[in-house]
Amino acid sequence: MSAIESVLVENRVFPPPTAFTAQANLKPAEVAAMQASAAADYAGFWADLARENLIWAKPFTKSLNDSNAPFFKWFEDGELNASYQCLDRHLNTPTADKVAIIFETDDGKSTTITYRELHKRVSRFANGLKSLGYKKGDRSIIYMPMSIEAVIAMQACARIGVTHSVVFGGFSAKSLQERIVDVGATLVIAADEQMRGGKALPLKPAVDEAYAMGGCDAVRHTVVYKRTGGNVAPGAKDIDWAKVEGGQSDDCPAVMVDAEHPLFVLYTSGSTGKPKGVQHSTGGYMLHAMLTMKWTFDIKPSDVFWCTADVGWVTGHTYVAYGPLATGATQIIFEGVPTFPNAGRFWEMIQKHKCTIFYTAPTAIRSLIKAAEVAPDYAPSKYDLKSLRLLGSVGEPINPEAWMWYYKHIGGERCPIVDTFWQTETGGHMITPLPGVTPLVPGSCTTALPGIEAAIVDEIGGDVANGSGGILVIKKPWPSMIRTIWGDPERFKKAYFPSELKGYYLAGDGAVRDAVTGNFRITGRIDDVLNVSGHRLGTMEIESALVANSALVAEAAVVGRPDDTTGEAIVAFVVLKGARPTDKEGAAKLAKELRDWVGKEIGPIAKPKDIRFGDNLPKTRSGKIMRRLLRSIAKGEEITSDISTLENPAILEQLKQSL
Repeated sequence: MSAIESVLVENRVFPPPTAFTAQANLKPAEVAAMQASAAADYAGFWADLARENLIWAKPFTKSLNDSNAPFFKWFEDGELNASYQCLDRHLNTPTADKVAIIFETDDGKSTTITYRELHKRVSRFANGLKSLGYKKGDRSIIYMPMSIEAVIAMQACARIGVTHSVVFGGFSAKSLQERIVDVGATLVIAADEQMRGGKALPLKPAVDEAYAMGGCDAVRHTVVYKRTGGNVAPGAKDIDWAKVEGGQSDDCPAVMVDAEHPLFVLYTSGSTGKPKGVQHSTGGYMLHAMLTMKWTFDIKPSDVFWCTADVGWVTGHTYVAYGPLATGATQIIFEGVPTFPNAGRFWEMIQKHKCTIFYTAPTAIRSLIKAAEVAPDYAPSKYDLKSLRLLGSVGEPINPEAWMWYYKHIGGERCPIVDTFWQTETGGHMITPLPGVTPLVPGSCTTALPGIEAAIVDEIGGDVANGSGGILVIKKPWPSMIRTIWGDPERFKKAYFPSELKGYYLAGDGAVRDAVTGNFRITGRIDDVLNVSGHRLGTMEIESALVANSALVAEAAVVGRPDDTTGEAIVAFVVLKGARPTDKEGAAKLAKELRDWVGKEIGPIAKPKDIRFGDNLPKTRSGKIMRRLLRSIAKGEEITSDISTLENPAILEQLKQSL
């Protein structure tokens, strides 16, 4: 295989602030000692951490069982409960009366709940589910807006051993039906509606529609939380949330499960065909959620932590529903969107709640950069963000210019940025700066965590030299890894442990390591590598080059389309900071300027053949760019796939206009 060429050069380096390092949970010497410990006794390294961090009802005697690889097991003969790790462990400590969640609604109302109160509500709801006949081994679907109740639903299921599968509230009835059927759910927990951007959006009607599609006969109850009290038609299986929770005891003893018991199944988004249910364990997953809160986020008792992700995604599982609670943190949960009622919503909330750690997606950052220029009254400089001490980025690689804006305008050049690489399948962070230890490089996720053996290889699993691009793999199993694809072990093996890669875990991303520092930089999905005249180019690098033109470009997405001359042609979809040109002559002139810019930044080979301008990019309601739609547009194909999750369907017509 020819290497994926790395064409971006980044020489800016920001050492950890001395004051931050002085108070950090991890110091350079400790990290070096952990790395040495993992190298000397890999399974023992993780076993020691599991004993130190988790509370075991029955201690484990086996650490790693790799006898049936790649179906690895960790701590399999130990017993514990995920909800116990998050709630009960705090009850006889000062944390019991500390605020667990600050919840802010779409319209700006705030409520708080302490750990003691949260334990009582989870217990009551769990007892209510037990009274309906639900028990260990059952599966539930949770279809809820961001709320305290969403966390209660997840925690209550975990408390009684019911495996939950959360479905993002932006998914369609068809997506919901597929997941209900695939996981074999007997219980659905939903809200009547959700509030986003001042609008009530239906949830319960989508559940009814999913049932009408068939295959959901195993579902016995639909527990409905009345978020808006909107006029939603009742169904035969409905039972009101208040009735389930009401009159129940405040005490529900946690059901202990073995460490390998499936805590949840989460379906990966954007997959075609049959949904892909990523199955996670209880013990290994909870360990990684706790460790990364302590290591990556440097979590302290005084922190106010805010992860902006929805619980419908894995980020909202690990860094909303489980990790912050297991470490006794106070966290913010937000129902709405970052631009309602204005573009200063995030900054206003940071100021209001004295947020200290802020974790969001590059997509949100880039859209807020544009918003700050369009609406300067709501720029971050108008708000007091001095409470912040650490920033994080999640979901996709962050391009260097967006990183620099985040660092300067949100962090005031004093907050380290943890640019975290991980996936639904990994359970938690894999490659990320440690904020008191790692020198930061814009656009680089830097180094793997202690105990994570990340590498870059060619298509037959051979290591490639630093400075050359290749395929990102993890060479050894780790406790929070995916256990299987629900009901499809063969698909699991084929997708994540292909035989030609020597038994390594295939992340599905291209990456490069810096020739000098060894730092990792993700170049994009392997299927987002373009082969232009024999040159293999990562789309992420071309996108970063476009966005580096900070005077013109707010956001860019790059895809490929077949080309008779070059094999593949580069197609760029660009959102401008100023007004979009509506005449062909103006658009063509601007497109030429951007092509020349990319040629200067990277080289002539990376110049997009086709540039299209839009007021926005096609995104899901969670802010994820739907690149498969852009590929269809680039190829001139008719879009036949489900676009019900799009925030802005009208944008597709705009982007079809070729120069």
